Amino acid sequence: MSENLKKHLAQLSKRGPHRVLVGDLSYAGMAGKVYAPAEGSNVPAIAFGHDWLRSVKAYHATLRHLASWGIVVVAPDTESGLIPDHRGFSADLETALQIAAGVKLGNGNVTVSPGKLGIAGHGMGAGAAILAAAGNPTVKAVGALYPAVTAPPVYAAAQSVQAPGLIIGSGKKDLFDAGNPARIAENWAGTVAYREMTKGSQLGFSEGAVLRMFLGIGRSQNAAQETARGLLTGFLLHQLDSQKKYAGFSAALAEGKHFESFTGSDLSAKAGPQAESTPLSLS
Repeated sequence: MSENLKKHLAQLSKRGPHRVLVGDLSYAGMAGKVYAPAEGSNVPAIAFGHDWLRSVKAYHATLRHLASWGIVVVAPDTESGLIPDHRGFSADLETALQIAAGVKLGNGNVTVSPGKLGIAGHGMGAGAAILAAAGNPTVKAVGALYPAVTAPPVYAAAQSVQAPGLIIGSGKKDLFDAGNPARIAENWAGTVAYREMTKGSQLGFSEGAVLRMFLGIGRSQNAAQETARGLLTGFLLHQLDSQKKYAGFSAALAEGKHFESFTGSDLSAKAGPQAESTPLSLS
């Protein structure tokens, strides 16, 4: 049975009730930003990875959005060059998550629960998030928005991720073919929800207009962007904060405006044929 997310998605796609504080990760020796609700005890936290040739400032509205719903976000601003180290970026995401779990934020008014840690990202950052989650019991949920290919292969890494996953793919063709999100979802070891934005693509998710104009793809995809934020927010609030009213956001089949869900043979058809692969080695 398909879950109808229409009511909650309309709410979660907009700013939440919390005042948001923004700070620097540099105090912990890492370039990046911290977004946090102004107060709260034992709140959930995620590390968030940016896309290739992007920086944290291209996700300011998205990360503020998550924090406004009570989720602490730590976002490393590393590996933003032309030839990034995907494994290194995944290690930075793990380190950032450890930082979030180990310190008090917002002048001591915000504490993170060590049992409510997740990881998310966009494009390259989504791929790095999956690498970081592979075989990692600390990570309780993974949100991958338009995940791109990585080295080592993200498809193999997905076979070692036991945490619940939300994978968001594109329902329209991108200028560049950055990866196969449906194949990642099909390879996922744990439970997974795969959604496709009907009018969204990888290049349209980040917030900087200059790169999109340079690539000739015009205006941002506002509706798809808001929907993806809402889907990620509901998934994280359910998986990390045990808010049962948002359980539908983790369901394999769900319906709502601007997206479609795929499972079983429909997901396999989206993924297409794939070569034999083995789980990612962590040694």
